[in-house]
Amino acid sequence: MQIASVETFVLKVFHHEPYLGALPDGSEVPPGYQVRAPWRSLYSRRFETLLVKVTAEDGTAGWGEALAPVAPEVPADIVDLLLAPVLLGQDALAPRPAWAMLRDLMRERGHLVGHQADALAAVDIALWDLAGRLRGAPVAALLGGAFRDRLPTYVSGLPRATDDQRAQLAADWAGRGAGAVKLHLGHGVAADLATVDAVRTAAPALRVAVDAHWAYGQADARRLAAGLADRGGWFLEAPLAPEDEEGHRRLGERTELPVAVGETLRNRYEFARWLRGHALEIAQPDVARTGITEAMAIAELCAASHVPVAPHHSVGLGVSLAAGLHVGAAVEDLLVFEYQPTSTEVGQRILRTPLEVRPDHFPLPAGPGLGIDIDEQVVRDLAGKD
Repeated sequence: MQIASVETFVLKVFHHEPYLGALPDGSEVPPGYQVRAPWRSLYSRRFETLLVKVTAEDGTAGWGEALAPVAPEVPADIVDLLLAPVLLGQDALAPRPAWAMLRDLMRERGHLVGHQADALAAVDIALWDLAGRLRGAPVAALLGGAFRDRLPTYVSGLPRATDDQRAQLAADWAGRGAGAVKLHLGHGVAADLATVDAVRTAAPALRVAVDAHWAYGQADARRLAAGLADRGGWFLEAPLAPEDEEGHRRLGERTELPVAVGETLRNRYEFARWLRGHALEIAQPDVARTGITEAMAIAELCAASHVPVAPHHSVGLGVSLAAGLHVGAAVEDLLVFEYQPTSTEVGQRILRTPLEVRPDHFPLPAGPGLGIDIDEQVVRDLAGKD
């Protein structure tokens, strides 16, 4: 069975509540791209992503998605210009050989990361979905079997402007059965710890982790980690600049709190270096940036280093979420899976049957491939395609 076509869909979906909520001062997020201080990255008011459809000669299609929250047109062009022509005519039942071939196309030019990796991830997910559909088997089964059919989660983000509002939302989640939350902070050590205190007071049963969004230097990161440890914090994510491998290693040596890293890393080679350097204690690969093939290789490296995996998931829609759940089910040492309520709600729009969601876990999607049913007409409408 050969691959007959590859098609890309650039989506920019509006939702009444933006990712991570309003700006810190409570004002609305303006249209277009902007930096959300104190964070340094560009963010979009809309939920932007790249979907890829790979179709076999019998008409069976698999779907993939890249984590492309800004300018998804870029990885779409990479798929269209560089990857799709090579895929045509390849074996639709062999995702791993296809991945290796596509990875090598630009490998010697240094393009194993960035937009090239995002494009590869979307195609790789689609290839696994296609292979599963053709074989009548879930992706987790193709990966060797699921260790679990319920993936534990934490609620990621309390997208409100004030600590009182965040505390109220935390209490609401606890009342609905959530067991843990992760706060998106980085507003200064004192402000971050005040937010943690407010949430712990309102919902004392919740485990609390903090994502610092790469905002701190070494001294402030140590202060924040110490304060969180004193408060029984769960883990500290992305405390330092994303390229500061040695800084993360030193921080980990100086704190009792586990340091979590991984959303910026795209491949086994990067993770291997961070693992060898003991620069992370919780690994957070995002399948929409690594692809399924590479995510499983990363998970095996983590297992060899006795580092648990807690997959990252942010603005991706239903395809990347389903892919992450299948990978999470097939990973032996899974710590937890990230649940973004707003992104998940938006991501359901492209599915005929919504993914089942619980405040404390995701059930593994059943059925062949990724176990989801894409509403292609909705995708085409959102992408502006006939």
